[in-house]
Amino acid sequence: MTVIVSLVFAAFLLPCTVFSEEVHTFSFYEAKNGFPSLLSGNETRLLESPSPSSRANLVVAQDGSGNYRTIREALDAAGMRRRTGRFIIYVKAGTYQEYLVVGVNLNNIMLVGDGREKTIITGSRSAARGGHGTYGSATVGVNADDFIAQGITFRNTAGPQNYQAVALRSTGLRAVFYQCRFEGYQDTLYAHAGDQFYRDCEIYGTVDFIFGNAPVVIQNSIIYVRRPLSHQKNTFTAQGRNGARENTGIIIQNSRIMAADDLRPVLGSVQTFLGRPWQMYSRTVYINCVIDDLVDPAGWLEWNGNFALATLFYGEYRNSGAGASTARRVKWPGYHVITSPSEASQFTIERFLEDGGSWLPSIGVPFTPGL
Repeated sequence: MTVIVSLVFAAFLLPCTVFSEEVHTFSFYEAKNGFPSLLSGNETRLLESPSPSSRANLVVAQDGSGNYRTIREALDAAGMRRRTGRFIIYVKAGTYQEYLVVGVNLNNIMLVGDGREKTIITGSRSAARGGHGTYGSATVGVNADDFIAQGITFRNTAGPQNYQAVALRSTGLRAVFYQCRFEGYQDTLYAHAGDQFYRDCEIYGTVDFIFGNAPVVIQNSIIYVRRPLSHQKNTFTAQGRNGARENTGIIIQNSRIMAADDLRPVLGSVQTFLGRPWQMYSRTVYINCVIDDLVDPAGWLEWNGNFALATLFYGEYRNSGAGASTARRVKWPGYHVITSPSEASQFTIERFLEDGGSWLPSIGVPFTPGL
């Protein structure tokens, strides 16, 4: 079964990424007045409104036309208020040089931007300088549950020379990122913990740039590999599952894998791999993706010798494109060319995320629950 919730935020969001019918097919989820029936009245009114500021709880604008000039001030104010249901903060176009932590007291926060080209949150911390460590290097860290971001770029400009530098770290339960962009080099997107869903996003990086030990599903997104340092190899993922019974992993579905503009001129001199095992039971699956020719024929890279090669689970199912051939892939015991739809379906939203993703319809973003 394939489902889509009616497209939302239409008045002020960028268009969805479009793929061919083979990769991107939908039917419709039951909706009321064009919006999901589980949306709260305030959220529905916000989506219907031509002006997000008229329905948001708080507005952030650098020019002083909102309630606050910084996102940090708006989050602090949200934490001081008594509130029930979703609390919506509209962040107007601008480049916000801020380091943000959405604390555990800020559940049900929704950050809505003017589009990933216009609303940008940026920082330059890294693990290599300032004593922040990888965890603390994040430009934005989300510890709260039920967080939603839409139409925002999360950026870390520390550069490849500073190694681990996180743009976004997500730890809370049931996080959703819709039409967002994540920009960095090494360790761009830290999916630390808690079920996470990414839809119609763009993710940029070099080494291990989607990593962590959360249950993660990334759908209908574009994943761009950038130019690394001269001695580095690119790896899309470094998943950190520690035990065979942990229900975590990185699932990339109906997405495009391709080179960023800065990598194209040197494409032949840089090796790029789908992932490598950060921890013993590392798990990553690519489903119905278009993989360009930048990916090495072996597909996957060792972390350190034979470490985890028999205990990891890496899978590929019905991918296409010049880099999708599995004929010369690694021969590790933990690597799988998945041919059975029933096996592949274990890694879809309805089988992989908490409660079968039953919490997603209330968010109002499109999603595909199955294959």
